[in-house]
Amino acid sequence: MIFSEVRDPRLITVRRGGLLQDAHHRLIALWAADCAQHVLHFFEQEQPDDDRPRRAIEQARAWARGEVTMTQARTAAGHAMGAARPLRGAAREAAYAAGQAAAVAHVADHGLGAAAYAIRAVRAAAPKAEQLEAGRRECRWQRAQLPDDIRELVLDDQRNRNKYCWFVFDC
Repeated sequence: MIFSEVRDPRLITVRRGGLLQDAHHRLIALWAADCAQHVLHFFEQEQPDDDRPRRAIEQARAWARGEVTMTQARTAAGHAMGAARPLRGAAREAAYAAGQAAAVAHVADHGLGAAAYAIRAVRAAAPKAEQLEAGRRECRWQRAQLPDDIRELVLDDQRNRNKYCWFVFDC
């Protein structure tokens, strides 16, 4: 569960009554795709013949470029999450990150989900004693990738929804 009870209007698109401009929505999608791409290898090492998470990341990027519809990206998101369900550990979290990245086309809030699941993937792949620090490094890496135009919005969102995202943004 990555959503809070009250949604931030800055993450709701203008056409749905919020404040989020299309250009910023696309930047969130691209950042989420970067977060998911960064951990995709965890999934692909375990499931080399399953391209659903990779396809979801590609669809997130394609949506941001205006090459596919929201529905196409959202469908790819569902397929990536389907790839995640039977798995455990880092592979599962990485596939969920990819699904969340593609779902940004539908609801921008999913960008935070992509980042959170990517951090969880890194944690799951690390030795037990190193999991928290590995997650913190991943969180810092993600923040370094944030475009200036959405940086404060995403950082505010991380602070506001950290408790819904397993406190992974304490970095």
